[in-house]
Amino acid sequence: MKRYPPLIDILLLVLLVLLLAAAITTIVTEGHWLIGLLVATAMAILIFLIVRSTFDPVRLRARQSELILRLATQTLPYMRSGLNVSSAQEVCRQLLPATMANAVAITDRESVIGFAGIEKDAHPIGSPIMTTATLTALRDVQTQVLGSADVIGWPTDSTDLKAAIVVPLVLREEAIGVLKFYYRSPKSIDETQLALAQGFATLMEQQLQLFELEQQRELATQMRFKALQAQINPHFLFNTINTIAALIRTNPARARILLREFAKFYRSTLEGSMDLITLEQEQAQTLRYLGFEIARFGEDRVTLNCDIPAEMSQMLVPSFIIQPLVENAVGHGMRNDKPLRIDITAEVVDGVAQIAVTDDGIGIAKDVQQHMMDPAREHSGIALGNVDERLRSLFGDNAGLAVQSELGKGTRVTLTLGPING
Repeated sequence: MKRYPPLIDILLLVLLVLLLAAAITTIVTEGHWLIGLLVATAMAILIFLIVRSTFDPVRLRARQSELILRLATQTLPYMRSGLNVSSAQEVCRQLLPATMANAVAITDRESVIGFAGIEKDAHPIGSPIMTTATLTALRDVQTQVLGSADVIGWPTDSTDLKAAIVVPLVLREEAIGVLKFYYRSPKSIDETQLALAQGFATLMEQQLQLFELEQQRELATQMRFKALQAQINPHFLFNTINTIAALIRTNPARARILLREFAKFYRSTLEGSMDLITLEQEQAQTLRYLGFEIARFGEDRVTLNCDIPAEMSQMLVPSFIIQPLVENAVGHGMRNDKPLRIDITAEVVDGVAQIAVTDDGIGIAKDVQQHMMDPAREHSGIALGNVDERLRSLFGDNAGLAVQSELGKGTRVTLTLGPING
């Protein structure tokens, strides 16, 4: 492919010949050979510079880049919603007048989601992919330049679209769709059209990546908000404040200690809800919480035993994964005939950290266990679904929370984390 169109060379040569003929005519008829030669030379140089400047490869690429960026700016508001029917259709509509193409189309991996130009009625939105070229581009993740209807792979011959540029749209090293420029003739496909198709496809990929990152950021924000909601149990807050208020009259010294611990507890809750902390810190936060419940119910109603190996104490874990389980045990396991015993144990099984919270309380009925991971129940203070969701988001689907319970005997909740090094 030449650096500029061959027609320009021919035109330039013709102009030079005409100017030379004019100069010779001036010399022969009027004798002003010097003036005629100078004028012809000056005009030839001027035309040469204008043509070369207009079709200079650097300038052509600059104009292509400017066009692509302008189109990207126009379509960005639509691509913020991701690759869907609405955004794809608008992109096709904006691209068509900016190209030499007779039709512009976008598909996902299965169907047409955008089409503008001739034969639009033959390619309705939602119709399955028709051409083998599109399926090949999705499979091979490679741009294709096609010069006939047969090569494109139309299922029938009744089409005016005889040439195409097919560019896969790639996200995370996988083709999620294609951008297609269709032409009546392969002569319409040149370096400019190819650069425009590939350049805009690249920008679409970048816009889709930004959309995905924005979705992940919003999801993280929602998870953080849900975590804070689940951790701050309004009933616990109300009961603890009432307990401290009562102790101010009966035991002011203890009330002051509890008030300081209460401030530390909620500062940690608000500041570190999505951070990784040491298992030792998580244990301390849990003991701080239980101190409020012991003050409320009495030391003879609740006991807590921790068996965490020293080598695991500095292991990093998500904050607030044990305290909600202890809170659940206190809130739903207390019994009248004997004190509630809670045991916290930790161990590494096949390189994976596991933490268990076991109580000998009243247990949980089977029908209740089936709904304990439902986020809609988190307002009751159970918060198990929140803990399970956080573990899976951090460590994958193999992580999470498992509940074993039997009425009258107690409950065991096991946390499976991941191979975290502390």
